[in-house]
Amino acid sequence: MAVESLSLAYPPLLVFAAALLVLVLPRIAGFTVGALSLAAVLAISLVAPEGQHLAGSFLGFDVVPFYIDDFSRMVGIGLGFLGVCSVIYAYSSEASKTLVAFALVYVSSSIGAAFAGDWLVLLFMWELMAVTSTLVVWHYGGEAVRAGFRYALFHGTGGVLVMLAVAVHYVEVGSFLYTATDGIATGIPALLAVLGMGVNVAFIGFHTWLPDTYPRPHIAASVFLSVYTTKTSAFILYRAFPVEGSHDLSIYIAYMGGLMAVYGATFALLQHDMRALLSYHIQAQLGYIVAGIGIGSQLAVAGSMSHLFNNVLFKSLLFMAVGVVIYRTGEEDLYHLGGLWREMPLTAIGFGLGALSITAIPGFNGYVSKGMIFDAANPGYYGQPEYQALYWLLWLGAIGTLLSFIKLGYYVFFHGESDIEVADAKPGQTVAMLGLGGACLLFGVWWQGLADLAPTLHGHGGHFTFSYYGGESELHPYSLSHLETAGILTAVAAVTFVLVRKPLSKLDLGDPAMVVYPATYTFSRWTMLAVTETYAAVDKAVVGGVKRCYWIGNNPVLAVDAAAGRLPDWVVDVDERQPTDGGRPSTIHLRTGIGTTVLLLTLVLTAILWLLVV
Repeated sequence: MAVESLSLAYPPLLVFAAALLVLVLPRIAGFTVGALSLAAVLAISLVAPEGQHLAGSFLGFDVVPFYIDDFSRMVGIGLGFLGVCSVIYAYSSEASKTLVAFALVYVSSSIGAAFAGDWLVLLFMWELMAVTSTLVVWHYGGEAVRAGFRYALFHGTGGVLVMLAVAVHYVEVGSFLYTATDGIATGIPALLAVLGMGVNVAFIGFHTWLPDTYPRPHIAASVFLSVYTTKTSAFILYRAFPVEGSHDLSIYIAYMGGLMAVYGATFALLQHDMRALLSYHIQAQLGYIVAGIGIGSQLAVAGSMSHLFNNVLFKSLLFMAVGVVIYRTGEEDLYHLGGLWREMPLTAIGFGLGALSITAIPGFNGYVSKGMIFDAANPGYYGQPEYQALYWLLWLGAIGTLLSFIKLGYYVFFHGESDIEVADAKPGQTVAMLGLGGACLLFGVWWQGLADLAPTLHGHGGHFTFSYYGGESELHPYSLSHLETAGILTAVAAVTFVLVRKPLSKLDLGDPAMVVYPATYTFSRWTMLAVTETYAAVDKAVVGGVKRCYWIGNNPVLAVDAAAGRLPDWVVDVDERQPTDGGRPSTIHLRTGIGTTVLLLTLVLTAILWLLVV
């Protein structure tokens, strides 16, 4: 009975209430309440019964704000655990109460999107997530403000596309509920959904907001931002395309994932800014998740959701470790650092745990989940022939990931001698990093626990029933062939780094997709000028015409004389507001302020809508 009552505790509402309390309570008490609210989300995700909860109707539509299945349970566990660690880290990193309150409202909307059981609730949480994450960015001020505006434009555009997809989906299906159909309706809804969600999951060309935004705010804000938007959105992408081969777009989604893995890893390798490097690796690791969703097989989906869960752990850990380096040294450029492992051993350990996880080294969680996705794409195991090229794209992405983190770890912690004396991580920062690092190690060694969490991957008697064409009859990440693959990837990356280290340090190539910002600015500026100048010309002509008509109506005799050419030009220069026959100046006013204009337009449009309804 107690377990069933947990279904009445709506997780997003708990976190939202905690956000309000953070503002009014003393700092340590408020942060404690915030951490406890996210611990409650973790507990509810673990034990709440599967199914629809808090179901009802809104404006005549059936809605399910709280929906638990294996997928949302796994995501909720990851987001809840990370939330606890992130609040502890924020407290120790001197984040303000206002920033953490914004961050908790943002986390609340993300959790609400993960637990949504219908497209209507999802759409509300999706838009709230965009607004609140923008506030988290803006709060820091400075360069983060401009980046936040660009970020808001991207996510606003993506949200509009998702809204249109949901609207057309409802027209075709007649219900917003997930259970009413398998994913988003095919055709126009699917196309709009993949484009709108592609903004949030950083499809190539839509990704520039990631490296532009995440390196700019407070280090604690970057930790929150690095996970909640992108991972929740990847999960919702699965909700839209859940069934293998159910959409014609599936193979394109899969290959977009492969290209993201290569693109993100490549431009991460070229970065000097540490948080920009990690931001590109958000795109790269999302590539593996998107590829698994696109493939859509049982193994691919299990691997994709497992990698999403693992990403929540190791990506936030890496942002925490890099954040501590920035917090202690004030330096963002990795080439200006070196030898910090002696000064900051705890931070180096935290970074090492995250780096070993994201690079899929055996013994760490990324190795297990990334191996599932490799197997799902490999025609020699479980994959299909059309994914042969995708398999090699994922290989290239894995090598690029290894190179990037060898480079980051080498130049920050091991290269040369540190010429500055700095303190190590503060106690709260250390607890948060080692908590996440311990989870990364736990699910790498105890991989069966990760497999039990993974949707559709529950075992029977310790055996996981996936058949591989290569002769292995069980899912076992530590089989000889998997270890050989990991060894080859690591060796290739290590040798390549030795060869390219010096020329790589001299490269400073920008992301060509960043041209979107100056191009958009130029296009917008000239478009605005064209519109405003056209409006000014039309306004001048209309106002002049009206004034002349008004003058003619009040001065018919003079108008006739003027038409006959019997008056000098100055008499008919109505722009000077000449007096009428009776000597009275014109009192007509054709201009008004913008506020009055908006009010008048609102009243007119309201009247028109009312007449249409009547």
